[in-house]
Amino acid sequence: MLTIATWNINSVRLRIDMVRRFLAEAKPDVLCLQEIKCRNGEFPEKAFRQAGYKHMHVVGQKGWHGVAIVSRVKLEPIEAPAICPKKEARIAAVKVDGVEVHNLYVPAGADVPELTNPKFAHKLKVLDRMKALYKKRKGGAPTVLVGDLNVAPGEHDVWSHKQLLKVVSHTPGETDRLNAVRDLGGFVDLARQHRPEPEKLFTWWSYRSPDWTKNNRGRRLDHIWASADLAPLSQLDSLQIHVSCRSWKRPSDHVPIVAGFKL
Repeated sequence: MLTIATWNINSVRLRIDMVRRFLAEAKPDVLCLQEIKCRNGEFPEKAFRQAGYKHMHVVGQKGWHGVAIVSRVKLEPIEAPAICPKKEARIAAVKVDGVEVHNLYVPAGADVPELTNPKFAHKLKVLDRMKALYKKRKGGAPTVLVGDLNVAPGEHDVWSHKQLLKVVSHTPGETDRLNAVRDLGGFVDLARQHRPEPEKLFTWWSYRSPDWTKNNRGRRLDHIWASADLAPLSQLDSLQIHVSCRSWKRPSDHVPIVAGFKL
């Protein structure tokens, strides 16, 4: 069994104790982190080594981006698809046990879903590049694509489909593009494979909410996809959305997801 987790940690240095707690409790073989908010030399390698995750591939950047993959088993960094036209640190890729793992952090797009908003326009460009790049890769090596894709693609991936149709992360321009990435790339959405609609699934709750547990206005922005050859090997009982992490002290607004594969 190979278990892979993904988590937008919103500053790995600030929340390293939380990460160590999650690793101790969930024990994934591989953890993919987004929005690490540090450069390579600032990544807390020592803490991960002490936790048993001695293998790392960090693509850091000063500011708000950065992704990293840490593993208990040997990993081999590989060339990642160039999804970002601005060359921001938004993707890292490795090979583990013969499986390619792609860890992505798609731009959030700010608050205004218009092309006059440069951040939203940038987000759409990234999604368009993903469509083209993953279409070319279809049928290649067994691949798991994970990360904060910053799009809630389905009607039941948000607390209110009707109210969020004009809200960034659930507009048709975003959802159509993300669904096209999945389909053109030959991927299977593992969360929906194991927990199909109409069950509502969320991985993110806004910091702006005074009590996220009471109104539960969440969105499913974080995803684990598998290429068609790997999806049947995904284990139902291994698919976990760790909602409880949202209640930890000084949490990220995202929670981890884990999926396992019987290779």
